[in-house]
Order: sequence, then C-alpha cells, then structure tokens
Amino acid sequence: MPRNAEVIRQWSILRDLEASRRLTIDDMAARTGVTTRTIRRDLDALQEAGFPLYDETHDGKKYWLLEQRPFRRLDDTGFTVAEVSALYFSRTLVECLASTPFQEHVRGAFEKLAGALTPGMRQFLDRLPLAIQAKAVPGSRAAGRGRTLDPKQAAARSARVAQLLDAILHHRRVVMKYDSFSSGRLKEYSIEPHRLIFAQGGLYLMAFVPEYGAMRTFSADRVRSLSVTEERFEPQEIEGEAFAHSLGIHQGTPPERIEIDFDPQIARYVKERVWHDSQALEEREDGGVRLVLQVSNDRALRSWVLSFGPLARVMAPAELAAQIREEIERALKLYS
Repeated sequence: MPRNAEVIRQWSILRDLEASRRLTIDDMAARTGVTTRTIRRDLDALQEAGFPLYDETHDGKKYWLLEQRPFRRLDDTGFTVAEVSALYFSRTLVECLASTPFQEHVRGAFEKLAGALTPGMRQFLDRLPLAIQAKAVPGSRAAGRGRTLDPKQAAARSARVAQLLDAILHHRRVVMKYDSFSSGRLKEYSIEPHRLIFAQGGLYLMAFVPEYGAMRTFSADRVRSLSVTEERFEPQEIEGEAFAHSLGIHQGTPPERIEIDFDPQIARYVKERVWHDSQALEEREDGGVRLVLQVSNDRALRSWVLSFGPLARVMAPAELAAQIREEIERALKLYS
C-alpha cells in the first residue's frame, strides 16, 4: 500500500465526521472501504495526533464525533477543520513565491497558522500535499498568472477541480471528457487521478489511464466534463516531484547532461536565476557562462534554449544541438 494511502483515508474520516456530525465505526468502514479494525486504528492515530475526537452512545449505538470548534486559538475566525487544514497544506501552492517580496509574509502567516495546531496535527497535515503540488517557472520562484475566466467558467472550473481532488483523496475512478490539444477533438477517458499540479500558471492533473497502461498529464482547463464513479482503484506510488526532470510540464523522458554556453551579454542574468535544481555554473574566460543541467531533452527545453536566440549555444549533447539547428533553419525558411 502506498505510504500516503493511510493519511488520505484518515483525512477522509475527519471530513466525513465534520460533515455528518456523528458516525459509527461501521459507517466509516463502509465509506472508506476498509475493515472496522482499521477504522479503530485510524481513530486512535487521529486522537494521538491531537484531533478532538470523542464517542457518545445513543440508543445503544456508539457514535464518533469531532468537536465542532477544534481550534480554540482561532475561535474568532470561525475556521472549521477543513478550512484550517486546507489553508495549512495549501502552502504547497505558495512555495513558488519563495524568491519574491512576499516570502517573509507567507512564512509568517503559516507559522501563525501552525501555532494553532498540535505537533501531531502538523505532522499529519504535512503529508497531505502529496495530493497537490506546485512547480515553479524556470528562472523564477514565482508562478505565472493564469488566463482570466468569466464568473460562470470560473465556477465550473472550480467545481471540476473540487471533484478531482475529492476523487484523488478517495481513490475513485473518473470518467472525463477532454478537449485534446494533440488530436484536436473531444475524447472520453476513464482515469485514475493521482495528483494535481500547479505549474506555469495552470493546473494539471496527473492520472493513470488504464487504456494506455501509463500515467498521463491533462490540463484542468481542457476538461469539459467529468463524473466521479463509485469504483475504487489502488493508487500507485509516485516518486519525487511532478515533472522533476523537465523545464516544463512533461513527464517520462529520462534526464541527461545538458551543456549550454551563454554570451557575456546575458551571463549575469543567467547566473542570477534558478533554472533547475540540478544546475551548475562554470565561468568562461570571455566573461560568458556555461550552464550544466541534468534535465529531459523535451519540447520545453528546446523552446527555452531558442528563447535566448544567438546568445545561447548548445555544447552537448550533439542531438540537442542538431535539433536546435533544425528549428532555426525551419524558422529561417518562413522569412526567406
């Protein structure tokens, strides 16, 4: 069983208790698809973490309840468990602000929020961001802005995202109609959603497609409709960060050593930014700089290199240099 399956199930129990006010162990077992013995262990773990759970007997039945005002230090705000928890683990999305003037304010806000949680609660919630991640734009720690939607579109998109996150947390299969960019037509997929990723100003879904027997990435903006089924799936373990080896939002291409020489005119700009966690910089005698990366040779990398025009030259691998040259020649033909 994946390491995060247990905490996601326990998170579901907390949300169900808050929404239903009180549930029996049999109710919770039926909702999560596990045994009553497992539910008892989950309740013990949540109580040990500091969540205010207690039981009461009514008409001979034992019910479990969640205290309705669990965060006394935040009583003035009226925050619920779901709201405080969502705020706390949404820090995954704002980590992209790490190099902006908001850095200290963001850190301070989460420190205050964390102060209202017990150490056990924080440890529990620290594992929830496995379901949703953020990927910074290369060259910055700030994510770009997404396109503006009208209120109706925004509401529909928000509802779809909420459905997807719920399906991820509860391991439910989804039937989705998707406006495919590659084929230019509306396609229907049966998928097993694993993770939502905020990257380059957009929200993306990583899901296993049984038809293909592989993980695929979908843009949330291209989802036209979806329905969450009652059918459960066993989630797969996803190692590391999403799109970890790509400068963009591509998945699956193995990383390789990339060497690019930058002209002295732009060397300072290149040195001031973080393009990828693997980067290494080598000063050149002419005042330029060589950037060495361990990344995927994909469309995102080639587009990024081409964006520097004559100020960047690929030194290795030879295959990438040939691809860049071919792109430049194709562009020249458009202006000949």
